[in-house]
Amino acid sequence: MTQILFTAGAERWAQYEAPLRAALDATGLDYALGTDLPAEKVDYLVYAPGGPVSDFTPFTRAKAVLGLWAGVESIVTSETLTQPLCRMVDDGLTDGMVEWVTGHVMRHHLGIDTHIHGQDGHWRGGIVPPLARGRKVCMLGLGALGAACAQQLVSLKFDVHGWARSAKTVEGVTCHEGEAGLDQALSAAEFVVLLLPDTAATQNVLNARTLGLLKRGAFVVNPGRGPLIDDEALLAALDTGQLAHATLDVFREEPLPADHPFWPHPGVTVTPHIASETRPETASVVIADNIRRGEAGLELLHLVDRAAGY
Repeated sequence: MTQILFTAGAERWAQYEAPLRAALDATGLDYALGTDLPAEKVDYLVYAPGGPVSDFTPFTRAKAVLGLWAGVESIVTSETLTQPLCRMVDDGLTDGMVEWVTGHVMRHHLGIDTHIHGQDGHWRGGIVPPLARGRKVCMLGLGALGAACAQQLVSLKFDVHGWARSAKTVEGVTCHEGEAGLDQALSAAEFVVLLLPDTAATQNVLNARTLGLLKRGAFVVNPGRGPLIDDEALLAALDTGQLAHATLDVFREEPLPADHPFWPHPGVTVTPHIASETRPETASVVIADNIRRGEAGLELLHLVDRAAGY
């Protein structure tokens, strides 16, 4: 019998137990699923940060740790983690991110805020948005989420450029890689969307120098990770007009402190880390399929490269 430990907290257990059992039942596996199994008997851990397990040493039989989050920065450097680690890639998470990113890019592209906040009796005729085909979007990060968002923006006819640390190919996207490629991707961009992992190599990728490469009056949209942006440089770029607005869903400290300068700044929109969420129904299918693969001796899906950090 395959022993599966759910170690992602009581609140998530209440959300995941039924869909996870249904997905596991569909595989035909003989399994035991619970939140309190003997560590030495556990074959797989279903994991999210903040749960009861932080030391993986006792799980001597475990074949894999299966994450419920797309990001793995909080676990990938654990010295006790010797088991294979898989991150979450599922269509519910992807669709949610595509919808959020597209909505906020279109909000700024169409200048919707001008009219929402301009109900003062003044007729603002002549403010006509340009066509998407004449505007450059830079997508920083071309993993599963970044590539899906980039392709959706391509479908709307934006001029989409993407950047990743290593070479990528995404249909319809002008792809760049490496340090030189970063400058090319950002140069004269009117929108920047950040969907990179949080690693030592990606922290502060948007800083005073790189923000200066953008077209004046550009927009930043960050649903990726807070440390990707130098906060002070971002505020300075907003204050000088180099940036018109920044829509931020993720932050270095969460919840964002009430006295943080992002809250009152007229050029910042704060959303509370809601760009996309792992959905229990779709994520459970991914988890169950990976366990099925592991038990059949097949390669696990979405394995994390521990050296790269994602």
